[in-house]
Amino acid sequence: MDLTKHHQELNDVGFTIVENLIDPNFIDELTADVARLETELKRTPDNNRFEGNQTTRTYNLLAHGEIWQKIPVQPQVLELIEGVLGEQCLVSSLASISLAPGETLQVIHADDQIQPLEKPHVATVCNSMWALTDFTEENGATRVVPGSHRWQNPDYFGDPSDIESIPAEMSKGSVLVWHGSTWHGGGANTTDDEVRIGVAMNYCAGYIRQQENQHLGLPPEIVATFSPELRQLCGFGMYRGLTGNIEKHSPAHLLYGDQEETQLWDYDPIEHD
Repeated sequence: MDLTKHHQELNDVGFTIVENLIDPNFIDELTADVARLETELKRTPDNNRFEGNQTTRTYNLLAHGEIWQKIPVQPQVLELIEGVLGEQCLVSSLASISLAPGETLQVIHADDQIQPLEKPHVATVCNSMWALTDFTEENGATRVVPGSHRWQNPDYFGDPSDIESIPAEMSKGSVLVWHGSTWHGGGANTTDDEVRIGVAMNYCAGYIRQQENQHLGLPPEIVATFSPELRQLCGFGMYRGLTGNIEKHSPAHLLYGDQEETQLWDYDPIEHD
């Protein structure tokens, strides 16, 4: 798939939608597993201003089934993410979001707004939303603010009603990807019986602390079933041959026998030209 258009949209307006990217059968499997987890974990809305009063969220999905290991490494989505964050980005969080009828507009926000950096800045966060159902304006499609990733030091505590947003409508199996500085928020679900279900697959640059603590949140026996690529994405490798090391070695190598990584000080730029 040629993703040139989508790379350009991420750069220009701060978000892009890749329509009908994911196989429908896999989408149905994910939807069924979301329902399973919500029942087994007894998940209910958290009833707060940000997470909503009619929205059920299940976090730390990599710890809850092998099916979720396929999400972070999806090649087209990962290519777009790396186009924003660069290589060696990390899984920041992975959660399902079931937005039920009666939910109101979520507070418009940027995913990197808690970072004390002047904006605009080099991207530190880039996130995606997988549509497990159709996303429509009526059932609460994610709302985005085009071009907001380039705003100069925006006021995050101003009146959000002054910010004009548009619904990122997309069909089941499509994926929305957005720059971490792009303002967005869940829409209002005004339908009578449609639950809008999505999977939020969030990434951060390799030098940024992850939203979910992957090292403590994932049992070692489950991490052992991951592919080496997924272990790297979860932060069990080193960033640029240095950050995250244990006695100058990659944790993935020491714990799981993955290929040793070249230490920064031993890296030969001529060999890797």
